[in-house]
Amino acid sequence: MQSNNGNGILAVPFRKGAHVSLSTAIKQYISTKYDQHPDMFRQDLDVIDALRRDAVDVREPHPSGLKKLQAYAAQLVWIAGKFPIDIGADFTWYPSLGYNIDRPVVHNNLQFERANIVYNLAALYSQLAIASNRTDTDGLKTAASYFNHAAGVLAHLKNEIIPDLRTTPPDDMDEHSLESLIQLQLAQSQECFWQKAVMDRYKDASIAKLAAKVSDLYNLAGEAAMRSEAISSSWIHHMSAKHHHFAAAAQYRAACECLEKRKYGEEVARLQDAVACVAEGIKETKGGYLSKIVIEDLNSLKKRVEDHLQTAERDNDKIYLNPVPPKSELKILDRATMAVARIPPQVATPLEYIGDKSEFGPALFTKLVPYSVHLAVSIYEERRDRMVNQNVITELETLNERIHEILSQLNLPGSIQAFEKPLGLPGTLVQHAEEIRQADAINRLQRSFADIKKLRDADMAMYDEGNGFLQAEDEEDNRLRMKFGTDRWIRPESRAEPTQGAKLWNQATEAEGWFANSASSDGVVREKFYNVESTLAILAGPDRGIMDFVPSSRRTEIPETLKPAIGRLRSIYNDVMRLESRRRRKADALREKARGDDIKSDILAEAARLERNQAVATAIVPAHFEDFFDKRLDTLYEPDLDMVQKEGAEQEKILSDLVRANRDFESQKKSVGDKGNREREQALQKLENAYYKYKELTNNVEVGRKFYNDLSRIVGNFRDSARTFATERRREARMLEEELSMPPLSNLSLSQREHAQPPAPATAWTGASSYQQPAQSQALPQVENSYHGGQPAASSTRQQVHSPPEAHIQSWAPPHETVAPQPQQPRTNPVQQIWNQEMPLKFSNTSNSSVNSAAPPRNSNPPSGTWDPSNGIRFG
Repeated sequence: MQSNNGNGILAVPFRKGAHVSLSTAIKQYISTKYDQHPDMFRQDLDVIDALRRDAVDVREPHPSGLKKLQAYAAQLVWIAGKFPIDIGADFTWYPSLGYNIDRPVVHNNLQFERANIVYNLAALYSQLAIASNRTDTDGLKTAASYFNHAAGVLAHLKNEIIPDLRTTPPDDMDEHSLESLIQLQLAQSQECFWQKAVMDRYKDASIAKLAAKVSDLYNLAGEAAMRSEAISSSWIHHMSAKHHHFAAAAQYRAACECLEKRKYGEEVARLQDAVACVAEGIKETKGGYLSKIVIEDLNSLKKRVEDHLQTAERDNDKIYLNPVPPKSELKILDRATMAVARIPPQVATPLEYIGDKSEFGPALFTKLVPYSVHLAVSIYEERRDRMVNQNVITELETLNERIHEILSQLNLPGSIQAFEKPLGLPGTLVQHAEEIRQADAINRLQRSFADIKKLRDADMAMYDEGNGFLQAEDEEDNRLRMKFGTDRWIRPESRAEPTQGAKLWNQATEAEGWFANSASSDGVVREKFYNVESTLAILAGPDRGIMDFVPSSRRTEIPETLKPAIGRLRSIYNDVMRLESRRRRKADALREKARGDDIKSDILAEAARLERNQAVATAIVPAHFEDFFDKRLDTLYEPDLDMVQKEGAEQEKILSDLVRANRDFESQKKSVGDKGNREREQALQKLENAYYKYKELTNNVEVGRKFYNDLSRIVGNFRDSARTFATERRREARMLEEELSMPPLSNLSLSQREHAQPPAPATAWTGASSYQQPAQSQALPQVENSYHGGQPAASSTRQQVHSPPEAHIQSWAPPHETVAPQPQQPRTNPVQQIWNQEMPLKFSNTSNSSVNSAAPPRNSNPPSGTWDPSNGIRFG
């Protein structure tokens, strides 16, 4: 049991937990139940272990422990939707109350783990309350708040968590134990409010109401504790003593109020009841169950009440002579309830505090779904976006473009504005000009073009980097293939490599096409901007500049015969504008609707239904969700598809009315003559066309920005994959090159080692030829020589030549060069004498060639004429 003897208040002790590797159980479950490798969630596994370790290690009353416990409890709520309750981890916890606190309780149960964490959170709140400085009013308010939160957390545990435990709860978590702890925390919170009222010298009536409620709460806590198997006798005696103590305090304060109101008889009766109550409280001191401070408070209250009663009885008997009513006739004291169980929002709605930028960090194992479900989600989102963008939004934008195309052909609204506003600027044009100024249209578009160029350049840089990895690897592979030959360098080219190479080269080709197409589109948009830039500059300028651009009409009054035609045309034109505005709002609402269409939870439920009902005979694949996709898309977006058809039909009707009205207008205009209005009409129409072109350009640049942002993710993945692929291919190439560069095993025979001789310390040979002894020489009847006029061949390999033991030939290799010995054919005629520098060498085509003993003088001339292979090669 844990209490605070210095303050006479009880704190809920912590439950002690043993350290268990929850990540091990999760990893094992992922391996067996999911189509994803546990290493994909290595960081999440480390985080869940760290969260549990921090939460289990909370043992001291410090506010930092609140977040540790709340964060782990919130993640347990989240992962309960990912894993079964019996995940495979044996959670070991020791009770905090009762007579078996040294006996562990072990359950393979995530809900049991959560219950213990939440219980310890309540214990922490309770201990923080006791640790607060309750000698001033601010400290009392803080303590009361902590007690309220402790009660709220325990109530949440009792009502929301324990019913879903699926096993018998421990004794200190059963219904009666938790109810007793809840009422105890509320009683101690109410006691803080009572103590604050005493400090602040509230009226006796208010203090009495607060004390009466404290007594009630302690009584409820004690009654529940009597039915509990875990609440000890000392706690029960404590609650009972506190109940009687505050019952006496309430009656004492009520008696003081009676004294103020001169109700002397009632004063005596309440004091008598107070004495009786405090006497009951003092009975609880037997057995040594109560703390010293509680006993002292009871004795102090007893003395004060008895002294007050003695004085009140004397005064009433001698002076006031008021009848003393029996206790049954006393009015029951009113209660002032201040303590309320408050559940922290982090406990009541923990998932709201989980997220990338939320208090408890990102949710763990968010990507833990079967691969087929992952794929199905991607397929649905792609199909949804394609349907929304292509079948609805693009169609609506096409209808809007059709509207402006017709308006431009009809010179609307410029033609009617020229008549309606022959002088000055039309109101709609003024509004459009103000919108252009507020948006800083030209600079905004130029900044957008610059941003798009930066995005394109960044995407292009990533693409070039990835493509460079592939090109460098391909060049290196071709170089090594040329070096070793296609017979020995047998690995496939990177472009034909089946696992990654072919895919990456295809991606490179596709990305190159994307960049080419986007460059063309960017050019079209920029050209469109340049065509209207000067007109936009006029709109963005002051009204005086616009008025200078738009000439005034010579006709200041609208002819009476023209007014009906203008009225009809203006009415239909306004209907067209309203139609376009409504359509844009519908498109925005549809985009928002598609962004909020999160299918993950529904598709997981559908996957579970398929598995549960055994609707599929094999593993679930995306094709199994086709019916689910069709039904969902029809339900959500079929009305929008129908809306497009209705919009098109409505537009055709209204545009036909507009063309007809404009035809009548033009006819009437010719009859009255439009002299002096043509230039004004053209200027107004040019400004209107520029405004709508600006709106079109803003949409274009947003589309371009989205395109390059999406492309950034694609080429980034391409670059990373290309880097990994090239690194792996280089490692593979080095291993294969080392293997092919090793000498053949046939060159390493024991007989060669016996005949190998170190190089002779004689002068090095400096002849102008090179000699190469091929490895196959032992199978050939003669030695093949290579001659390169004047310089040694770079590709020749100098070899150490060994003769039988009867004769020795000086090595041509430099003394520091190690040359592998080569096998030689046995010679039929051994060398007659050792060669020296004064003797030439002669190689013939006979198998028994040797060094001639009768050599011509050193200064003799070499034979002239064409070389005869039968004569060999003569050096010197």
